[in-house]
Order: sequence, then C-alpha cells, then structure tokens
Amino acid sequence: MKVNDKGVYIDGIDKKILRALMEDARTPILEIARNVGISGAAIHQRLKKLEKSGLLAGSKFIINPKVLGYTTMAFVGVYLDKAVSNPEAVKQLKKIPEVIECHYTTGHWSIFIKILSKDNEHLMHVLNSEIQSIKGVSRTETFISLQQQINRQIKI
Repeated sequence: MKVNDKGVYIDGIDKKILRALMEDARTPILEIARNVGISGAAIHQRLKKLEKSGLLAGSKFIINPKVLGYTTMAFVGVYLDKAVSNPEAVKQLKKIPEVIECHYTTGHWSIFIKILSKDNEHLMHVLNSEIQSIKGVSRTETFISLQQQINRQIKI
C-alpha cells in the first residue's frame, strides 16, 4: 500500500504492527513479534523505517482530563477583525492552557479552537477574560460538547 508521494510503502506486516501499537503503544515488541510471526529485531527495523518515513508522528500517554476535573469540552469559532490578525491571535491563544487545539478554517470563522475547562463557569471565564480580550478578536461562537461519541485514528 503506497502511503504518500515520498514512496512510503506499508505491507500487511507493517499494518499488523501499527494496529497493535495504535491499540496500545505500550505493547511489548516481543509480544507483537510473536503475534506477527517475525523477530523482535525485524519489528524494530520496520518501526525505524516507518518513523523515518514520517508516517509515525510519535507516541504519547493520553491523560484523561476528567480525572483532573476538566469536564467541559467546547469548540469555539473565533471571528477576527482582519486576516492579518491571525498569527498574533494564535500566538496569544497558545498562552491559554485550556486551548488544546487551534485550526485555521474556511467558512465563517477565521480560527476554530477546542477548549477543555472544569465547568461552564470556568469556560465563561476563559472566553470572556482571555479569548475575547485578544486584540483582533471581534467575537466568538461557542459549542459545548455534551458527550464524545467517536474517538479514533485513521484506519490502517
């Protein structure tokens, strides 16, 4: 299977390795090797090839924000006065720890962000005191997530 224009190819064994690690990145290499039917050294070589190709963007532990008290997730469309304001607005948004994603978008908003807050009051504070005070932000439109239904990566 050709993955991109750089000529990266993944075969059935690569797919099995990737699926195992996508399910649990802490799965021991030797366990994957036993399940796939090749040596641990071969798994390491394939992973190095996939990392070098850029297909793998790293591995990380995922923190459950609810355990830390962050129970409100919101998506916010940010309207800016001028497109020239985009880089400065993003620079200011990076300083707000509750902003966990930021995207330039087409459509109504200049920027679309994802926010995690402890509750609605906390969200209101972040919106009113931090985001709407950024120079160039004319207004925001907020959507509170009631419950996430799908959370997955692209299928391999």
